[in-house]
Amino acid sequence: MYDVCIIGAGVVGCAIARELSRYELRTIVLDRAGDVSQGASKANSGIVHGGYAAPHGTLKAELCAEGNRRYSQLESELHFGFRRSGALVLGFTPDDRPAIERLYANGVENGAEGLSIIEGAQIRELEPNVSKDARFALRCASVGVASPYELTIALAENAVANGVELRLFSEVVGIEANRGFTLETVRGEIRAAFVVNAAGVASDRVAAMAGAGDFSITPRKGEYLLFQKGYGSILNHVIFQVPTDKGKGVLVTSTYHGNLLIGPNAEEAASRDDVDTSTEALLSIIEVARKSVPGFELSKVLTTFSGVRAISDRRDFIIEESRVPDLFNVAGIESPGLTSAPAIAERVVRLLRDAGLTMKAKQGFDPRRKPIIIPKSLTDQEVARLIKLESSPGRIVCRCERVSEGEILDCMHRGIPVESVDAVKRRTRAGMGTCQGTFCRPRVTALLARELGVAAEAVRVRSDEVTNPVRVKRTFYKEPAQGTRRGA
Repeated sequence: MYDVCIIGAGVVGCAIARELSRYELRTIVLDRAGDVSQGASKANSGIVHGGYAAPHGTLKAELCAEGNRRYSQLESELHFGFRRSGALVLGFTPDDRPAIERLYANGVENGAEGLSIIEGAQIRELEPNVSKDARFALRCASVGVASPYELTIALAENAVANGVELRLFSEVVGIEANRGFTLETVRGEIRAAFVVNAAGVASDRVAAMAGAGDFSITPRKGEYLLFQKGYGSILNHVIFQVPTDKGKGVLVTSTYHGNLLIGPNAEEAASRDDVDTSTEALLSIIEVARKSVPGFELSKVLTTFSGVRAISDRRDFIIEESRVPDLFNVAGIESPGLTSAPAIAERVVRLLRDAGLTMKAKQGFDPRRKPIIIPKSLTDQEVARLIKLESSPGRIVCRCERVSEGEILDCMHRGIPVESVDAVKRRTRAGMGTCQGTFCRPRVTALLARELGVAAEAVRVRSDEVTNPVRVKRTFYKEPAQGTRRGA
């Protein structure tokens, strides 16, 4: 019997797991995919928002501002990749001015920090490559950029290191409430006193399984274009336009690792798993983005991708105990969900405590997690020499991103199954460079095969591939710590 079962290993589910790992509890996280962060958490803008956009009085507004303030401390503990860059929301016509002023006033009410309205000359002094048609802008100095999938991985690693159990390839297909909960998964049954439903675009379906389905989720897709590493240096801030009724609109930004990123659009997805991109949508994104930053070069595009956001019919975050006692819905976590995740986790812990979960602080909880990616300044000649080394920690496996064999081995031995080429890529950036894995993929595959004890052809490329013996060959699950639950 677990004290808490969390359904969903995205950034919110993993943030909740890490908060619960501070206490003497038996906590388990279930996810249908073969790695954490496989939903919207790996395919979003990576923006840590300032808190000026969500309407005052909403959970989005409250938790965005709270979450933003947690990020510097989180980065110092978990080393996932975060910096404060600031943001500009551009206005181009006199009609945009009232909207900019409303955002400013709303941000002040929400407790957003570092807000000011600046004029055209100040904009161009800060951002020489922004359109000269921009007349004024809301500036928010507290906005930042983060690596969203690296954050999710870091939260999960730290939670597991502190006693949380993680089960992947464990889709929940049924929930029965009877003196606690019995959760039927594709890999067997789980018993838990409390359930936290953080299942993203599937959260309404999970709620319905337990008789708690009083909301609906609409999947909304957003597509992006990602440019070469280093090209993000043409900007200093995250560049937005005045928001629309569909969201914050198309942005242009440097990612944490220095790629230029433009997107997303907002369109109804064909399904909850629809992550296709289309030429028509991408051309529209390019056209809108050029209004803000006209001079970017399409020849520097590396790849395109899309993510599906969970839009609830309540138009706000849903964070509450459901009508089924001890089952908590954490649903509809669209933007600014990444920013809000640390504050959402703290709120869920308070709700669980209020519902009767006994929480005793864990002696020896360690909030720290070492980084995987090691910054390097290698010349091309040094890289060429290190590529030729025999197997050793210093051998360079990914030429573009300068990823070493030691970094790849490190990422595989941190308590979470890392059994696909893409799982290594998210942790080390091997395959994210200019050649997009042409050089390093066979080398990464060979390392995975060696460490997993399987043939190279048995190694998965993607983490959502399930018809492979690798995933049932090894277990990484820790025996959870003893805890206390209501009625125990």
